[in-house]
Amino acid sequence: MGSLSIWHWLIVLVVVVLIFGTKKLRNIGQDLGGAVKGFKEGMKGANEEADATKTGEAPSQIAGKTIDAEAKRESTRT
Repeated sequence: MGSLSIWHWLIVLVVVVLIFGTKKLRNIGQDLGGAVKGFKEGMKGANEEADATKTGEAPSQIAGKTIDAEAKRESTRT
């Protein structure tokens, strides 16, 4: 009584497809896949930052991004 057979799951799947439609289910799947991909990339970036702090390097050096800037003092004479 507690376990569901394959036929029960097929009936549930058919009912879900009839209620939501294939287009909406496809969009949900794409959104979920994009979220998982973003999560994996975020975890990879966090791991790179953690490795950088262990070796003493700055995280921006690991990522290969450099910021070149010049500071200028603004005069406040009136």
